[in-house]
Amino acid sequence: MAEIPDSKVKILVIDDDRIIQLIIKGTLEEQGYEVILASSGIQGLEKAHKYYPAIIICDWQMDEMDGLEVCREIKSQSFLATTFFILLTSRTSVEDRVEGLDTGADDFLSKPIEMSELKARVRAGLRLYQANRELQRLAKDLKVQKHLLEIELKEAADYVTSILPAPMSGLVTINSRFLPSRQLGGDCFDYYWLDDEHLVIYLLDVSGHGLAAALPSISVHNLLRSHSLPKARLTQPSEVLEDLNEIFQMDKHNAQYFTIWYGVFNRSSHQLTYASAGHPPALLFSPSTDSGLEVKQLCTRSLPIGAFAEAEYHNAVCDIQPDSKLYVFSDGVYEVEKSNGTMWDLEGFINFLNLYNQSLKLDLESILEYLKTYTNIQSFTDDCSLIEIKFS
Repeated sequence: MAEIPDSKVKILVIDDDRIIQLIIKGTLEEQGYEVILASSGIQGLEKAHKYYPAIIICDWQMDEMDGLEVCREIKSQSFLATTFFILLTSRTSVEDRVEGLDTGADDFLSKPIEMSELKARVRAGLRLYQANRELQRLAKDLKVQKHLLEIELKEAADYVTSILPAPMSGLVTINSRFLPSRQLGGDCFDYYWLDDEHLVIYLLDVSGHGLAAALPSISVHNLLRSHSLPKARLTQPSEVLEDLNEIFQMDKHNAQYFTIWYGVFNRSSHQLTYASAGHPPALLFSPSTDSGLEVKQLCTRSLPIGAFAEAEYHNAVCDIQPDSKLYVFSDGVYEVEKSNGTMWDLEGFINFLNLYNQSLKLDLESILEYLKTYTNIQSFTDDCSLIEIKFS
């Protein structure tokens, strides 16, 4: 779109009557406007393309191209669409004015012209034109800001992805997927051997979206990775959650809270000690005696981290059979809208895993593909994080 000079307001007068041209020109130039004259609709369009006037005053009844045709052409072009268009006419019927408005005219000026009315309608038109230009400027600024924000969110998502752990193999095989939404949520997870005996696995989900959600999740990740909690033993999930709750109270962290599932697997005892804070349960699939699968929901009921200073957290322990699978995930995996408009839920996700994973041989990529097909979704509205742990 061409830039319109801000020096003098340009007004284009299109009329095949020379006397009317000169009368309007003299009146408006006295008001400090720059007036451009055109004697036909075709000439008027040419000068509109050349000067980009703020206001066009155009006679309705002209040969070759009448005022309605000129108005239709002007309003169809994006760089002239905000120009305030006044139809000059001796017609007074309601039907005529409706036709003019439907074509795109912004106002009417009756013949014979009353000069005080001309000045008033030009002033009113100029106010609307300037308001439209300001709206265009704001829309352009918003578009730029939106683009910059999308770049920042993409960079933040790339950073979150870069700090997530690589797949693990051996006695315990772990794979994971992180699918950030367009808005970027607060998902983050990690798994690593604390020592020869203890494997830590956790996944957290900060409330909200954007950088405000991503930054606290990164802070928690760095805190746990660096073993910097003030009091907790990292082998004791409840102690970890208590320390995190003390550090990340909502009133000190922009009203942000987060849910978390934290577990520690002991390779000697084959036991998993875990605790959760408002997070979806981890799902443990174990072979059963009837060749089916036994499904356990691993969850300890407690409030999200940061919600209440006096919240208490407790450990739970379960035995891990050989050839079991554990799934730890965020609610973005199952809180999705299906094609029929209904919301999927945790029970649906559990049934889905049970149905498609009977042999425990389905890999993580296949699960996500089945998931998208099953729910008929193309993208997740929230961050989607899923960890799969296989115990050999």
